[in-house]
Amino acid sequence: MELTIQTSSPYQILIRRGCLDQLGEQAGTLFRGGGRAMIITDSNVGPLYARRAADSLAKAGFVPDVFTFPAGEESKRLSTIERVYAAMAEQKMTRTDFIVALGGGVTGDMAGFAAATFLRGIGFIQIPTSLLAQIDSSVGGKTGVDLPQGKNLVGAFHQPRLVLIDPDTLATLPPRFFADGMAEAIKYGCIKSRPLFELIRDNDLSKEPKVLERMITECVDCKRRVVEDDEFDTGERMLLNFGHTLGHALEKHYAFGKLTHGEAVGIGMVKICRAGEALDLTKPGTAEEIAALLRQYRLPTEDDAPAESLAKAAAMDKKGMGGTLNLILLREIGHSFVHPIPKQELLPIIIKEKEEHA
Repeated sequence: MELTIQTSSPYQILIRRGCLDQLGEQAGTLFRGGGRAMIITDSNVGPLYARRAADSLAKAGFVPDVFTFPAGEESKRLSTIERVYAAMAEQKMTRTDFIVALGGGVTGDMAGFAAATFLRGIGFIQIPTSLLAQIDSSVGGKTGVDLPQGKNLVGAFHQPRLVLIDPDTLATLPPRFFADGMAEAIKYGCIKSRPLFELIRDNDLSKEPKVLERMITECVDCKRRVVEDDEFDTGERMLLNFGHTLGHALEKHYAFGKLTHGEAVGIGMVKICRAGEALDLTKPGTAEEIAALLRQYRLPTEDDAPAESLAKAAAMDKKGMGGTLNLILLREIGHSFVHPIPKQELLPIIIKEKEEHA
């Protein structure tokens, strides 16, 4: 399957088993022959796929190098980016050279940010190897790193030149991180497509590869349409952050250690839907329907983090504007909307949700 995303810099998204080995051939249509390519990967993915990626590039006439960082969200910081810059400078990379982001969401976010800022911008290719990255973070051009104060607070919009999605790489994904990606897939069903929600509910996607490929394609196509309408996250694209306001707050509360991103987002979706139901803005029973599907994929739906801690972290949410916080709510499964509230109203909402579901 091939999709083209029509952003300010259009690019192709190729979804095909085995397309990792087509990296060199595809790069040859986009970049100067004989140029340098920096493969950025982590300590989990690098040993599995970096050599294949480098060999494919070398066969196409490129000069590849590999930068590997310790796996985990704790590496997603400016100090790691500084090391990436140094490695690229040592290789004397120029604006006609490029980066390959080989890995999950952390890798893609960091490699994309390095590409956006090194020499004021060079090209990069996304090769997402986690389910979460394949269906969500590799498409759309959001890049960035974390600060101690919150997640993704430093970043840039920088579209890749190409996205290669090889479902075969999911074979090496640990079960917890497969479930992690399913939380984002469920999010797409919640905000845009009841049929997608039901596809996920009615199939065990960990055991049905053809249905899994269909789900990946539907999620990517949903993301494509939203990004084409709102590339820079000022309106419609905010809907993609359903569950993320409280999800990011949970990640921050636990110092990015206890919960994966998808686990935190899943809990955030349930909590915000309960709040929507309490405000008579969301159809009753929606939160429990989402919670049931999350449990089906062995994802958590509850957490006892203090309301004050969540409200403080959520106040740094990037969707905020001045003293207003833009909550993403559902009318029902498949229909979402932006609901602005004063930031000071978030704490009472969280406290009420915790009291009613203790």
